[in-house]
Amino acid sequence: MILCFKIMQFFKLPKLPTTIIPILLFHPKTTTAITLKFRPSLHQYLKMSTTATQTPNPFKRIKISPTTPSSNLKIGTHSGTFQADEALGVWLLRQTPTYRQSPVIRSRDPQTLSACDIVIDVGGVYDHETRRYDHHQRDYDERFEVLKDGTKERCSKLSASGLVYRHYGRDVIKVFYPELPEDILELAYVKMYDKFMEAIDAIDTGVELVVGGGECCYRDSTGLSSRVSRLNPRWNEQQEDDGSTVNPDERFEIASRLCGDDFLSVLTSVVESDLPAREFVERAVLNRMEVHESGEIIKFESGGLPWRGHLYELEKLHSVDPLVKYVLYTDQAGMWRIQAVTVEGKGFENRKSLPKEWRGVRDEDLSRIAGIKGCTFCHASGFIGGNESYDGVLQMAV
Repeated sequence: MILCFKIMQFFKLPKLPTTIIPILLFHPKTTTAITLKFRPSLHQYLKMSTTATQTPNPFKRIKISPTTPSSNLKIGTHSGTFQADEALGVWLLRQTPTYRQSPVIRSRDPQTLSACDIVIDVGGVYDHETRRYDHHQRDYDERFEVLKDGTKERCSKLSASGLVYRHYGRDVIKVFYPELPEDILELAYVKMYDKFMEAIDAIDTGVELVVGGGECCYRDSTGLSSRVSRLNPRWNEQQEDDGSTVNPDERFEIASRLCGDDFLSVLTSVVESDLPAREFVERAVLNRMEVHESGEIIKFESGGLPWRGHLYELEKLHSVDPLVKYVLYTDQAGMWRIQAVTVEGKGFENRKSLPKEWRGVRDEDLSRIAGIKGCTFCHASGFIGGNESYDGVLQMAV
């Protein structure tokens, strides 16, 4: 370790994201950006040092220059009440080099729309060759091509923004992360659909959140589609300064920017947090027998990394059986925690919750009931608990 540090100091090697430190085992002040599945030896690292200073971190979003030329190609969509669907679709197109900040024509007049270079969410035609992307046709049944969880057909047809994402989504991601390797780009493309685009499609095409005719326990009006809907001019709304009618096209531009902000927020989380965490989760899954012979417990040296989605995927990839029940990790204060893994597709149902008699009990009382030293707490729902030591938290999992 010291030798690596001294040599790297001598060659003045560049800095790298700290998320790669456990992989490379280099001193944190001298780490550098490396592709996820590439673990260079010191010799390989020195060979690449001459170009490393000029290579951007592929997992860091680049800044788009405000002087980037805009496009004169016209984007058409319908007038009247707008939804997140076409507002997002317009924003996505405007990020691509071809339609960079293109003007938007909002109309339902066929002649006006026919003069547009690309049209979304109106016109009754889906034809990529002619750049027409509507989803309201009677026989329309386009769905995202990657199966959900690798096995199930998607619950929703593609909305207009879903069609735009199908054909231009990878290009949009590459605008902000141009150095992503192709395999990582594809992972980001699918994860963005899973975590963001699918909900936009489902809401716009009328897919109920609860299947089987059940009723929702509550309604959520904080989502993107609801926030966009509230930007439409109200039936009795007037401008405060002069009492004139609110311009819906101006509101549409606000809605489109709002959709873009949400898209970028999720994309940044996916590329800069979720994807770099995948290798750590995979290593924990592959090393699970070293934690416990049951293979049902995995361990991270620290908490905070997003592991749940990766775990489900990796269990399928590596044919894990039995499935992992508990995850062990340390929190920011250094306490060891045990967290139950939820059933895939469920928000709160665990594969195996902590014992009922532990729930809601703390410290010495919990240690006495569990017969394990150092217990600190067990959540009232049984999904998480804590212990002062690794040995203690492992006993809680066993």
